[in-house]
Amino acid sequence: MAGGTLHIVAASGPAHIDTVPSYYTTDYQLTHAYTRQLLNYPTLPYTSTSSSGWTKDTTPAPDVATEVPTTANGGITNGGKTYTFHIKPGVDWNTTPARQVTSQDFLREYKAFFNPVSPVGNPTYYEATISGLTAYANAETAYFASKSHPPTAANITNFQNSHNISGISAPNSSTIVFTLTGPASDFLYMLAMPFTSARPVEYDSYVPNSLQLDQHTISDGPYQISSYQPGKSITMIRNPAWKQSTDSLRHNYVAKVVDTLGVTSASTQLADMQAGTQDVVSDTPINPASIPQLESSKPSNFYIFPWSTTQPYIVFNLKSPNSGGAANKLLVRQAIEYGLDKQAVQKAYGGPAVAQILNTVIPPGNNGYVNYNLYPDNNGQGNVAMCKTDLSKAGYPNGLTLNYTYQNDSSNTRAFTAIQASLQNCGIKLASKPEPGSSFFTDLGNAPSNNKAGTWDMGQAAWVPDWFGNNGRTVIQALFQGPNCVVNTVNYGCYENNQVNSLINQAETAASISAAGTAWHQADMDIMKDAAIVPLISQNFPQYSSSRVRGVGYKTAVFAPNIGEPDITNLWLAGGGS
Repeated sequence: MAGGTLHIVAASGPAHIDTVPSYYTTDYQLTHAYTRQLLNYPTLPYTSTSSSGWTKDTTPAPDVATEVPTTANGGITNGGKTYTFHIKPGVDWNTTPARQVTSQDFLREYKAFFNPVSPVGNPTYYEATISGLTAYANAETAYFASKSHPPTAANITNFQNSHNISGISAPNSSTIVFTLTGPASDFLYMLAMPFTSARPVEYDSYVPNSLQLDQHTISDGPYQISSYQPGKSITMIRNPAWKQSTDSLRHNYVAKVVDTLGVTSASTQLADMQAGTQDVVSDTPINPASIPQLESSKPSNFYIFPWSTTQPYIVFNLKSPNSGGAANKLLVRQAIEYGLDKQAVQKAYGGPAVAQILNTVIPPGNNGYVNYNLYPDNNGQGNVAMCKTDLSKAGYPNGLTLNYTYQNDSSNTRAFTAIQASLQNCGIKLASKPEPGSSFFTDLGNAPSNNKAGTWDMGQAAWVPDWFGNNGRTVIQALFQGPNCVVNTVNYGCYENNQVNSLINQAETAASISAAGTAWHQADMDIMKDAAIVPLISQNFPQYSSSRVRGVGYKTAVFAPNIGEPDITNLWLAGGGS
């Protein structure tokens, strides 16, 4: 069962190797193999988002921590404001000689969150909960605002090693303590994200997110990166310092992983897997045109896994000056809400089995979801008349042209083509701005540069909740709380509404999950009234792999909801592979 080389094929591969800025499913798939966190998720078979397997897959479990802290075991104290974690002995870095992962390694990651070069992908979760983190962030920002402190590796390390975060302490090498500003029932989920990985001291020698760091990674997971050629390939081999006895969540069944980058065609990727020259896909949805045939033939290495996403959706750049600032005009945005043919987008992704039409910010299966539609659109086919009416009211009776950016893989291009054709019917022309997935989200989230002439007006973004169930913080707060108009923001359009901000605070401090759900739903409605985004579909995950791939309970790679990709640490190759 063990051995062989797993071949991954990808359009562009990860956006980041460094875990601090990593915020992309492809990043997560790889970091899961070479990094570890205090908590993470198991990968188990499941058949629906209400099955016990789904619940276990989406509930944080111990990773480097000896146990999940609770009030019963004494790990949560101080009225729910103090969380204490203890670190397993025997979890080692692949240094020479191997070295124990410590509490200071986890603290180092948090201190790297606000580095001036490539800060953490989503700071809002942590600043909203951990005491002193905002003060630390402000101090670091002020320090590097001075021209006398250029953002060199030495200066970044000197600041971080000479400043403390009051709400995080490491009283000894095997204990880390978090003090929160108030109780937060979802705090454990935040600690299961790749942002919170242990960070080795060797990284102090490199500028965060630099090629130098990427090519000198240190691993505490089952695999280590042996070769990284940006835009071409990533190779991982087994980590000799990793011990299965310390890791109940991952395995190293395959001996080697080769990720081939630059194959943008979903049909080519599928053909390669069918031929057996590639095993799994990393960053591209399965070729939509092939899904009906796969559904009818039902091969054992094809399975549509249930999921809950806002993927893709359209976000408006509210800072863009193009076409008289059209993207910042409510009536223009509402015209697009009415005019867009979502059935065409659904078809582009493979049909109803794969994609459920979505009209809300919160996707189904999560707290606060209610099925409603503020912009009646002929059952998803688009309302051209209302689109034209609102466009004329906005001052564009003859239509207008907007810049539209999207990932350049074939599936996202197929969706763009459907969107472009449907909006053409009411006089809106979309000028295409395709980008590789590895840079797309980085550019989309580069808020300081998104107010320039010629920038994007509409972006074909995608969002997978960072956790599931009680997760309004991962959808509403992450994407829409303002002000969060900074580098690496995921509030891509720089949206801000004081009422929405207030509802976020209400939901996060609510006495019950149902009360939180009421506030999350109201925030959802306010965002849709502002037409800040156009929800399109909630995708399931159609998974195809080569005939030799096996996963837990399936003759295909098992999809991991919180990774958003197959879990490569929980699959193996039939016959040991080659």
